[in-house]
Amino acid sequence: MKKWLTRTALALVAFFAWAFWLAFFSARPPLTIDPATLAGDGSTLNYCALPELDGSGKMAADIPKGNTPGCAYEHFPLPILTECTEPLSEGAADLRGLWIGVEGGYKGHVERIEQCGERLVITSAGIIHDLGPNSTAGLTSNDTEGSVLFTAGEREYCARSSAGTTWNNGVLEFRVFGWGPIVVKRYMDGEQLVWEYADGSTTRMDRLCTLPDEHKQPKPRGKRIELF
Repeated sequence: MKKWLTRTALALVAFFAWAFWLAFFSARPPLTIDPATLAGDGSTLNYCALPELDGSGKMAADIPKGNTPGCAYEHFPLPILTECTEPLSEGAADLRGLWIGVEGGYKGHVERIEQCGERLVITSAGIIHDLGPNSTAGLTSNDTEGSVLFTAGEREYCARSSAGTTWNNGVLEFRVFGWGPIVVKRYMDGEQLVWEYADGSTTRMDRLCTLPDEHKQPKPRGKRIELF
């Protein structure tokens, strides 16, 4: 019995050590987002003027995948799917726009949602999560959570994240790695966007036309423990 408990404990230690390495030290995905998109200023746009998805422009799979530079972008970037006009996939609700939390767990939270075809991009709080068909990477997001746990010298270490999405009766469900448990849901309720998060919170969000000044640059997040 004692030998079995020892082996189990060692296996658990090995698993958590591997998971920690994977989350914080494994190689980051290549940054394939258009540099002009990151350099541009997304705070100048009117997000109530949504593009027509009439199929006259690029398809989702024609555009490089977006992801977060490092642990966070420096300022709110331009939209990634500006040139995409592929109609939304069958069963998809239109969640596009700029949203702010007004009730529930994350009041004041602001996020931009882009969609075309089967692709969806969420930009918020320094991070860019891009899911669906693209020209440079896989279908799931392969990105960072954005919260810096510790720093070593000038380098910041934030946990990696990966998710995939499926539509279920108008509800967008986010699954870990694309096949794991559902951790996030987003859906429309009347004119509001509802965001159910992994921590059990539910946030109701209203539409914004312009980005509030305080969200032009993301606030640093995480414990930010200085190792050296």
